[in-house]
Amino acid sequence: MGHKRIIAHFDLDTFFVSVERLNDPSLNGKPVIVGGTKERGVVSTCSYETRAFGVHSGMPMAQAMKLCPHAIVLQGTRGDYSRYSRWVTDIIAAKAPLFQKASIDEFYIDLTGMDRFFDPVKWTIDLRQEIIDATQLPISFAMASNKLVAKIGTDLAKPNNYIVVEYGKEKEFLAPLRVNKIPGIGEKAYHTLLDLGIETIGDLQNVNPVMLEQQLGKHGRDLWLRAQGISSSEVNAYHESKSISSENTFHENSSDLPFLEAEIVRLTEKIAHELRQENKMTGCVSVKIRYPNFETQQRQASIPYTFYDDELIYNAKQLFHQLYKKGQPVRLLGVKLSELTDEASQTNLFQDVQKKNELYKAIDQVKERFGKALLTKGRNAKRKDGDTELPGIS
Repeated sequence: MGHKRIIAHFDLDTFFVSVERLNDPSLNGKPVIVGGTKERGVVSTCSYETRAFGVHSGMPMAQAMKLCPHAIVLQGTRGDYSRYSRWVTDIIAAKAPLFQKASIDEFYIDLTGMDRFFDPVKWTIDLRQEIIDATQLPISFAMASNKLVAKIGTDLAKPNNYIVVEYGKEKEFLAPLRVNKIPGIGEKAYHTLLDLGIETIGDLQNVNPVMLEQQLGKHGRDLWLRAQGISSSEVNAYHESKSISSENTFHENSSDLPFLEAEIVRLTEKIAHELRQENKMTGCVSVKIRYPNFETQQRQASIPYTFYDDELIYNAKQLFHQLYKKGQPVRLLGVKLSELTDEASQTNLFQDVQKKNELYKAIDQVKERFGKALLTKGRNAKRKDGDTELPGIS
């Protein structure tokens, strides 16, 4: 292995709530839920004051309101979350040798080998302070020898603090924690483990892995390794997850507007599908037009993080209309999604999202089964005005 690995995991505490509190300080100290409405949807993030009542993210709103009827419920402002997330990303990107943006509000930084040049713990404490001073957002971190232990550690460091797990002490650190602190243990596996009398990670460390495999399948062996604090998962450099793009050079140059628009829609749907297959979200859309004389123009827009066709198509069409020289023949069209971040599952923040996600899952499954040519949503759904006008931002 060479160096012992040094990995820090940063996580913005109750991120959506923290942003709402910066926008409206009267929310400080009060039980706040960002998510659906009081009757429907799920909790996306809730403040520590709300958690005291047993509310947690992913819980149906109706249940959360029973537990904490006086909670203040906010719908959430996606643009603000994306803006703050970018701000934190920029601060980390300016300093960190290698980092991964694991979701809109969490980051892994790989400092392996940097201990020759500086004290990694002090460096990380300083970086955390810089983020807090600049953005006013609370942020916690844990440092450990791998991503798994660092992530579990951050959970314990919260709220707004940090933990360092010493090299070689991973097992000891994990042993007293409840077994469902291991990421990837769902409700079902958790109850299976409890039935086996395994309550803490320490209990899991001492179980025969063969028995675990019998009870939980090959997942069991993996859990046993995790309980030992063993994980080889790499920090994937943020800028390496560069972009997903698609372009098309036409056999014959075309200035047919409905055709060009339909082509933008087709290219966008194709890459949005890829984006969801990779469980990623995008924060930036760009459109490229090349004319017959090879003059090439490109334009991009930062958008709130999303993986939805309709939002991406809307933005791609807008960019196309801003760029396109009316009536000119076009040789090539391209659409690109960049500023990709993992964990698309976090988007449960958005209204009616369960329905929308299920719709997309169903559509994506059909695309996988029958090939992508079959399905194009709303391609021909013309607006009454003929769809050439730009829709107003609603």
